[in-house]
Amino acid sequence: MSSILTNNGAMVALQTLKSINSNMADTQSKISTGKAVANAKDNSAVWAISKVMEADVKGFKGISDSLNLGQSTVAVARQASETVTDLLTDIKGKIVAAQEENVDRDKIQTDIAALRDQIGAVVGAAQFNGLNLLDNKDTTAGSNTINVLASLDRSATGVAASDISVAKQDLGITASEITGAGGGTEVSGAAVGSTVALNGAATAPTTSFTIVAASVAAGVGYTIELTAGAGDMATANTSASTGHPSEVMYVAREGDTNQDVFDGLNDALKTHLAGEGLDADDLSMSFNASTGLVTVTGSSTTGNNITVEAESYAAAGNTIGGGLGEIEHIDVTTQEGVDSALTAIEGLIQTAVDSAANFGSAQGRIETQADFISGLTDALKSGIGSLVDADMEETSARLQALQVQQQLGVQALSIANQAPQQLLSLFR
Repeated sequence: MSSILTNNGAMVALQTLKSINSNMADTQSKISTGKAVANAKDNSAVWAISKVMEADVKGFKGISDSLNLGQSTVAVARQASETVTDLLTDIKGKIVAAQEENVDRDKIQTDIAALRDQIGAVVGAAQFNGLNLLDNKDTTAGSNTINVLASLDRSATGVAASDISVAKQDLGITASEITGAGGGTEVSGAAVGSTVALNGAATAPTTSFTIVAASVAAGVGYTIELTAGAGDMATANTSASTGHPSEVMYVAREGDTNQDVFDGLNDALKTHLAGEGLDADDLSMSFNASTGLVTVTGSSTTGNNITVEAESYAAAGNTIGGGLGEIEHIDVTTQEGVDSALTAIEGLIQTAVDSAANFGSAQGRIETQADFISGLTDALKSGIGSLVDADMEETSARLQALQVQQQLGVQALSIANQAPQQLLSLFR
C-alpha cells in the first residue's frame, strides 16, 4: 500500500543516513584528536586505566628528576672521597720518607700539614645544593642517611614510594672532644667506673665491659683510660712522645652501632700503643658482636702492667670529630712519631677508601635505577598509546568508506522522498 502521509522508505533512508553521519562524526573525532578513546564516554574502562597510567608516568618524571639530583650529589661525594684518598696516599709517602733518619723531618712535617689542610678544604667543598655527604656530625636521629626517591610501587593495596638510602661518611679532620663527667649507662661491666689492674703474667690477664647497643646514640662519648703503667707499659699512660692522649676515645655518630664504637676505640688504642712503641702483644681488645662484650687482654710478660678504666659520657657537650681526626696527631719530627704515623695513616687511608667505595656503590645503583625508570616510562607511554590511540590507517580508510556511504544515503533519501510524487500519475 502506498501512502502520501507515511513514507516508510524515506524513514528507513533517514535512519540509515543518521547512523552514517554519527559514525562519520566519531571517525572525524579520532582524526582530529588522534585518540580512539578521547574521553570516558568512548570507553569508560579503557579511559580509566589510561588515566591511572598517565598519572604514574607523571610521577616517574618527577622520580627521574630526584634520581638525577641524588646521582649528582653522590658523585660529588665520591669524587671528593677519591681525592682525599689520593692526598692520604701522598701523606703516606711523606711518612715513609721520614723513616730515613738523614732527612729534614721538619720540612716533611710542613708538607704533611699542607696536605692535611688540603684534605679539610676538599671535604668542606664537597657539597651539592648545600648537602655535604662527607660531614656526619649531626646528632638528629636519621640524619646519617639521605633517601633518594627511586620508584612508585603500585599494588592492590595502593601506591607506595620506595627510596635508595645513601649513608653519609665523615672524612673531616676535626678531632673529637669529650666533656662532662663519665658514668652513663652506655657501658657496663668490670672495667667501668674504676681502674682494673692487668698485671702481666704468662697467662695474659683480662677484663671486660659491655657496650650497650640500645644506648649507642650520636654524641655519646666512650673512653678507655690507661694509668699506672709499669715495665714496657710504663709509657702507655703518657703522651709525651707523640701527643696522643693516654685516654683513647671515640664519639658515636648518628647511625653507629656498638660494633662501630668498638672499632673506633680499638683503632684509637692501636694508634696510641704504636706511638709508644707497643703493640697488640702488650695490650689488645676483642669484641663479641652478638653480646656487645669487649674483652681487654693485658701482656703475657711479667712486669708489663697497666690499669684500664672504661667510661661513657652523655651526648651533651661532646664534639663529634671527623673520621680522619687522627691526622691531627701525625707528627714525623721524632722517630716515635714516625712509627705511630705509619700505623695511623693505614687506618685513615682505609677509612677514605671505604667511603669512596660506598659512594661508588650507591652511585652505581642510582644510575641503574635512573636507566630503569627511563625505560619504564617509555614502556608505560607505549602501553597507554596502544590503549587509547587511534589507528590512523584504519581510520583513514573508514572515513573514505563513510563518505561514500553518506553520498549513497543522501541519494537514497532523495529517491524515497520522490516516491509520493509517483502517485500523481494515478490521478491524471
